[in-house]
Amino acid sequence: MKILVEWYFRLLKLLVVGCMAVMVVMVFGNVVLRYAFNSGISVSEELSRWCFVWMVFLGALIALREHAHLGLDSVVKRLPVIGQRICLVIGHLLMLFVCWLITKGSWAQAVINLDVTAPASGLSMAWFYSAGVVFGVSASVILLVELIQALRGRLNGDGHSDAPDATEHLVPATDARTQP
Repeated sequence: MKILVEWYFRLLKLLVVGCMAVMVVMVFGNVVLRYAFNSGISVSEELSRWCFVWMVFLGALIALREHAHLGLDSVVKRLPVIGQRICLVIGHLLMLFVCWLITKGSWAQAVINLDVTAPASGLSMAWFYSAGVVFGVSASVILLVELIQALRGRLNGDGHSDAPDATEHLVPATDARTQP
């Protein structure tokens, strides 16, 4: 199962890179065409926007899995371990609720817009809204796994595994604030 998950997230990373590359080529190409030849590609703006939306949702999934989102845990860190775990469980339950809202809303929009075509490309608008469905379902799975681990006591208060990290023994470099 771990191998399947790893391949899934490798695919997501490749899709994010692909979306970025397509966006750069289309936008740069359109700028050059407008300024040099007084013309442009009409579908460029629309597809760039679609790639951006997909890139944001897929990038958010990758960041969720890698715990790379910004967090403010100054209050939670001061709590005892049980308080940290309670906050972790509550936070995961709230995030699961938001994922459900995103999935439900995106699914409804995809169904409504299944027969609606985009003005420039002619593609179904359901493809645009399905980014939210992919995000909501995938993020829910990630959060459910972490929630189960937290309830079993396998996650600490900051959402990371209690397994020892290979870098825990390293002493941080001198802090710039402590320098004279």
